[in-house]
Amino acid sequence: MSMRIQRAIARAGVASRRHAEALILAGRVTVNGSPAHIGQVVDPAADVIHVDDAVVGAPAPERWLVLNKPAGVMTTRRDPSGRRTVFDFTPDVAGLTYVGRLDLLTEGVLLFTTDGQAAHRLTHPSGGVERTYVATVRGDAPAAVRAARRGVALDDGIVVPAEIIATPLAAGQWALTVTITEGRNREVRRLCKALGLFVDRLVRTRFGPVSLGRLAPGETRALTSRERTIIAALVADVP
Repeated sequence: MSMRIQRAIARAGVASRRHAEALILAGRVTVNGSPAHIGQVVDPAADVIHVDDAVVGAPAPERWLVLNKPAGVMTTRRDPSGRRTVFDFTPDVAGLTYVGRLDLLTEGVLLFTTDGQAAHRLTHPSGGVERTYVATVRGDAPAAVRAARRGVALDDGIVVPAEIIATPLAAGQWALTVTITEGRNREVRRLCKALGLFVDRLVRTRFGPVSLGRLAPGETRALTSRERTIIAALVADVP
């Protein structure tokens, strides 16, 4: 399978993609005896790739994981303030990256993969991949649902949820189930604010075919073959 040289190096577990680019720029990478250049397309099964004097092996099989992200955890590789990040909860897998983001306080489904191209396609607006959230809110949720179904203007455009339902809870709270496809930054929180609702908790319960189920906070699991098959079909439809 053909891929860019820096991805082949990362997938083989030699270095991160960013470090691989630095190695290429330093002239330490060759393909079939010739100096490599960033963006060069290679076939690791046919081309001979060296980093210094070491042969780069075949890429490891693609990995897909789902994490039930706890609240208070950063969706980043490293945090300058020393706060916990999502990578504190994942296995040490070369080239693993998250698919989209969840903000600091939002919990729930966060996908990880070693397939960076698939990650990009899943989060691209043209993909229309559904994400479902359950927000515990205070305020006039029935009126908010009616308004949301007509469309709500945010700073970056109109939002019309694919589905939105309010279920009463105790003590004046509501469970607001919202399904969106755009995946804009903090979209559900901004939508709730525009609707006059106060969010006490926000959990993403589904991303595409992957649901939270009984996965405990801070725990991960591998995707099922069915989930991976559906994801492969989703990313194939995105240009």
